[in-house]
Amino acid sequence: MSQRFSGKTIVITGACRGIGAGIAERFAQEGANLVLASNDVERVTFTAEQLAKEYSVDTLALGIDVTNEDDIAKLYREGHARFGSIDVSVQNAGIITIDHYDKMPRADFDKVLQVNTTGVWLGCREAAKYMVKQGSGRLINTSSGQGRQGFIYTPHYAASKMGVIGITQSLALELARHNITVNAFCPGIIESEMWDYNDRVWGEILSTDEKRYGKGELMAEWVKNIPLRRAGKPSDVAGLVAFLASDDAAYLTGQAINIDGGLIMS
Repeated sequence: MSQRFSGKTIVITGACRGIGAGIAERFAQEGANLVLASNDVERVTFTAEQLAKEYSVDTLALGIDVTNEDDIAKLYREGHARFGSIDVSVQNAGIITIDHYDKMPRADFDKVLQVNTTGVWLGCREAAKYMVKQGSGRLINTSSGQGRQGFIYTPHYAASKMGVIGITQSLALELARHNITVNAFCPGIIESEMWDYNDRVWGEILSTDEKRYGKGELMAEWVKNIPLRRAGKPSDVAGLVAFLASDDAAYLTGQAINIDGGLIMS
């Protein structure tokens, strides 16, 4: 694989599992210096060590809370101190809960917005400080198919991911004069721990006396509606993110790109 990102510093939040780990591996394959962050310090440290060993790249792992301004400042400060630049920042950390509107605790609603939307904003804000000084950079934000179209039992998640697209468009306008592009991607059904949770909890809520969903059955039913007839893999998403971070995407900003096998077309 080409080494397009050799000498470049890539920061990724939510980097220890699922889409985030897939993105980290893709950038490792292409020679990047990696700053990997997660609230699971043990797991993100393991991920960083494995990628460093397998692909002979330099990595830095940090345990952070993306809703904590001091943690976010530390992430970029230490990444810059270690590698000398912040070239690409992928705001990927995210959470979901699923519940009936009248049973969902206010705390769950608030937490999902704080992590998925405020966390993206804080990461963009801090990364951009370094990119403005450099005169270049790529901000890449994780939205969702629910950033395009809300879904049942997840109004907070839909709101949070629609908010990511709004942040992306607004910052794209503001930061363009500094040669910084800002884009988002909108994954659909992706094989991951989050979708294991989605399959189980949505399956429990949507089950009836006539139809009970076992493990994997609801997700399999939904996958039948995807034109490409399969769930996505983290590597599918990682390919798009690598493109958005590359020179080939230099004239692309303010966009939210669906990556869902054709499930939502726009």
